[in-house]
Amino acid sequence: MRYISTRGAAPALSFSDVLLAGLARDGGLYVPETWPRLTADEIRALRGLSYEEIALRVMRPFIGGEIADADLKAMIDAAYASFRHQAVAPLKQLDDNLWLMEQFHGPTLAFKDLALQLVGRLYDHVLGQRGERVTIIGATSGDTGSAALEACRDRAAIDIFILHPQGRVSEVQRRQMTTIPSANVFNIAVEGSFDDCQDLVKAMFNDHAFRDRISMSAVNSINWARIMAQIVYYAVAAVALGAPDRRIGFAVPSGNFGNIFAGYVARQMGFDLAPLIVGSNRNDILARFFAGGRMEIADVVPSLSPSMDIQVSSNLERLLFDLFDRDGAKLGAAMTAFRQTGRFAAPEAGWNRVKDLFHAAALDDEGTVAKMRALYQATGELIDPHSAIGIHAAMACRTDRETPIVALATAHPAKFPDAVLRATGIRPQLPDFLADLHERPERIAALPNNLRAVQDYVLSHRRNDRNP
Repeated sequence: MRYISTRGAAPALSFSDVLLAGLARDGGLYVPETWPRLTADEIRALRGLSYEEIALRVMRPFIGGEIADADLKAMIDAAYASFRHQAVAPLKQLDDNLWLMEQFHGPTLAFKDLALQLVGRLYDHVLGQRGERVTIIGATSGDTGSAALEACRDRAAIDIFILHPQGRVSEVQRRQMTTIPSANVFNIAVEGSFDDCQDLVKAMFNDHAFRDRISMSAVNSINWARIMAQIVYYAVAAVALGAPDRRIGFAVPSGNFGNIFAGYVARQMGFDLAPLIVGSNRNDILARFFAGGRMEIADVVPSLSPSMDIQVSSNLERLLFDLFDRDGAKLGAAMTAFRQTGRFAAPEAGWNRVKDLFHAAALDDEGTVAKMRALYQATGELIDPHSAIGIHAAMACRTDRETPIVALATAHPAKFPDAVLRATGIRPQLPDFLADLHERPERIAALPNNLRAVQDYVLSHRRNDRNP
């Protein structure tokens, strides 16, 4: 298995090299050169298997034999051993054909754990084999940061710096990052939006001298390994509900497009999926794009669902690569123009191929609270704002009530207690292992939205080989 850049100018890499590289040196994102396929019989053979067993079979083709099955199995088993539900991501039925997939049973109560608990172990394995160290730098709109820090804490070959928009994540999200005492963990609050944080990370990747000096890598969903691990839960849910002999739908609250792009890959692998449904909040650039193939950047507006307060969805580039017939030069020129003008229009031929593969709906804060309240009154379920938007999108966009649809519940309601209290009158409690979160001391640096300031902080705080 070889991986190529969506911009077409970086060399093709193996899985291990892509894991450590993160962003391609031409500024693009890595994708497989060809999509691996599972036959209908191979999909049927997944029925009755555990989450871990399905993970091994789904991810194996993307690794291309670089990691022995026994080693990969051990990493998978260890990654999900800490999850508080035996099914890892259990399904819960809400009505006759609407299901909720609970993705918040990991150590940081969000779906990012499903990928990052494994990615941290993949880093350990590859770095250990090579005798190398990396400095991971990532941006978070809320959940990626805590999941990445939890996955990479105390690892000898990794220093990790996470940027988040100051004052634009929930208190629980912030404290899950800033209360980790490990010496290899660094939190940076940037004066700006998530898009500003993400731009800073990309600028550091594109500063090749800096990138090489610190052996920079990424755990954001720009790293292909994140997407690969997220494909698994689409396979798990689909076979549980009858795949490949039954079409399955998914609705996904999405800001950066990585979570739902994994569903697109599952379709490319052979799963019969109904049009994937994107749920957006008031920052609705994805909903507007899927309504007509055009994007226009607007200001990021803070919302009750901060993990989706995004206007530039990085992973959309992976889908656009297919829309541009995998012509990296043309896509690169279009992306450069988009960042200069704030506007983008998909090529007509490519848009016609994919426009029916996605539906989208947006919901503002008032609508989110109303959906949370209505679901609680109807079912007794407490859900967080992001999951509420996914359920709203599922109900607004489903075209066939005979097709089972799975709405992804991406975060535990206790991560957003104020919003849940406002909607239902109930303040959800953190699990026992996080009960003292608000009493733990915080470690954080507040920095301006300035590339040099962030780079100087990284250089002055990262550990090196002489001081591990």
